[in-house]
Amino acid sequence: MDRVRVLAELDRRILEAYSRRTTQALRATLPLRLALPHLEPLLARNVAKEVRKDALVIRCAGDALAAGAPPGQGALDELLAQGRAIDGDFLARVGKVPIGIVVRYDEILPLRRQRIKRLLDAAYRILDAWRVGRGLHEALRACYAQLELESLLAGVLRLYAMETRALSRAVRLPALLRPAQDAIGQRLFGIMDAEAARLARDAARGAYRTRR
Repeated sequence: MDRVRVLAELDRRILEAYSRRTTQALRATLPLRLALPHLEPLLARNVAKEVRKDALVIRCAGDALAAGAPPGQGALDELLAQGRAIDGDFLARVGKVPIGIVVRYDEILPLRRQRIKRLLDAAYRILDAWRVGRGLHEALRACYAQLELESLLAGVLRLYAMETRALSRAVRLPALLRPAQDAIGQRLFGIMDAEAARLARDAARGAYRTRR
């Protein structure tokens, strides 16, 4: 079994569920409903690029485990550089839809560094526990108590929400919506933060659900 691939697939499912829940909440909220035609393409493409980045992080954790030592600062720096390359592809694709973005890396990079570090440490820990004949759920439970796992997931998703808020500020909205852009970004973050807490709780419960 390719445990790295399985863990990356779980991460993908969590991020895509997060994106779906966020979009559903946005559709019910003004003024975000008015901005949604401009934000929704961004959110859909953004989650796809984050799935790619997370897969690199999880693969890095697996490689470090195989080498016999936790990933160090060099690995984190390399992952940040790889993320910038993925961002370039993302911006090229976004250029084909009717929105414009100027990425503010001074605001985004500290958030991204924290998120990568947390995910890298967690992936290394889970993959290490998974080596001894456990299934994925058993490995998760061996590493974290339920509330600890919930806190980890909520924290990682919250950093994702903070980065998305920074990205939303860089979107060139139509003139009619620009006066409300800061309020839209803050409301977007509030919705994403609330959905992060709910999803983290649901996922942690799922990991600890008794299987018959």
